[in-house]
Amino acid sequence: MQTQPTFIDSIKHQVKHGGMTIQLIFINVVLFLGIRVLDIFSELLGSSSFAFIDVFINPFFGLHTQLVPFLTHPWTLFTYMFTHYDLMHLFWNMIFLYFAGKLFEQLFSAKRLLATYILGGILGGFLEVIAHAIFPKLQMSNDMVVGASGSIMAIFIAIAFYRPNTKVNLFGFFSIKIIFLALAFILMDLLNLTSSDNTAHFAHLGGAIMGVWSIQNIHASNNIVTLTQGLMNSILRIFSKDKKPRMKVKKGGRTAQHKTDEDYNVDKKKKQEVIDKILDKISKSGYESLSKKEKEVLFNQSKR
Repeated sequence: MQTQPTFIDSIKHQVKHGGMTIQLIFINVVLFLGIRVLDIFSELLGSSSFAFIDVFINPFFGLHTQLVPFLTHPWTLFTYMFTHYDLMHLFWNMIFLYFAGKLFEQLFSAKRLLATYILGGILGGFLEVIAHAIFPKLQMSNDMVVGASGSIMAIFIAIAFYRPNTKVNLFGFFSIKIIFLALAFILMDLLNLTSSDNTAHFAHLGGAIMGVWSIQNIHASNNIVTLTQGLMNSILRIFSKDKKPRMKVKKGGRTAQHKTDEDYNVDKKKKQEVIDKILDKISKSGYESLSKKEKEVLFNQSKR
């Protein structure tokens, strides 16, 4: 008799097979829960609300926007984009990440999603730090930033500027081209730069800039995301347990020749053109109009 999978088994399956979007959401949620549980125990032991976060978490996970603390805590430029303290802040960011991330993986790949997420967060964080150093009004506001908003903005803007005519449904009532929605988000951040709403609008704009930048010369080897993916792969190889180079072989024992950069880019462009045609067909006739082969091509692309 086949046993029903447990809740934990279902989560493990989603994390392992749900794609990069689910894995990023999982990291954000687990980190949030860990911080909140520790903060709750800190309060039970007599500390004031968020005292644990202020003393132990902020210095190591929150992005320091004041220049000197930032220079002494540079790693927070990476950690802040996975950190949330407020449940609703986490909830809305993860909802946005889920829909933007899933669409992104249909257009591109899981590895490109991760690279865009990280680059968007880094540029957003840098812009927030620079803005605090330049503008006196910001120096009177919060000197700590957390949240995935800049990273998610990079993902969403990349989609919008790459596929501007893609339509999205708002509230189930009407559809709008994604580029108009993206421009509305950017405009709202620009108009609220001087507001005291406790939102890192410069981080959002930095993410938006990275989103646009990430699709420039997208098939070229010097594309910012492609370069970052190459760097990430090199780092992973350094820390890989199996550091010995593997020799690829063909039938008959002949070694496979590596493609030149030019050949690789040509093949990559051809594959992307096939994906683009499939996506155009989806936008015109819907997903169900795809043939079995086209669905397999789209699925295989999203798993890379």
